Amino acid sequence: MNQPKIYESQIRDVDFGVHVTVIKPVNLYECQIGDNCFIGPFVEIQKNVSIGDNCKIQSHAFICEFVTIGSNCFISHGAKFINDTFSIGAPAGGKKELWAKTSIGNHVSIGTNATILPVTIADHVVIGAGSVVTKDITQPGIYAGNPARKIKDI
Repeated sequence: MNQPKIYESQIRDVDFGVHVTVIKPVNLYECQIGDNCFIGPFVEIQKNVSIGDNCKIQSHAFICEFVTIGSNCFISHGAKFINDTFSIGAPAGGKKELWAKTSIGNHVSIGTNATILPVTIADHVVIGAGSVVTKDITQPGIYAGNPARKIKDI
């Protein structure tokens, strides 16, 4: 009988600020998490991710490499970040030069099961649950839908 290669979830080489709460199980590695943050269970935060102060990352969120999240942000349950746009018509795999960066401003709330492609999101933005953000958001407001569009000023 063949045996699979099994890896355990882990917390490895993380630069934590003060007063951070982490609820296991999580998979956090080679990332930075600011002061007064909360990381819920079943979250994965990959290397080269930076999260500012006073952020709350809810359960089942996935934050891939090359994502920067500002301060005072809320990432809801099941939110996903994408760094591979399949620019070659297939997954880039280990070709990190094909991956793109995502930058999230301050005071941004991202709703449950939202998907964030490689974009820049301005400060003071709310992304509705289930939305798919495919383009930069440069103005504060509430955005929702697939693709996400501004539906209201804040």
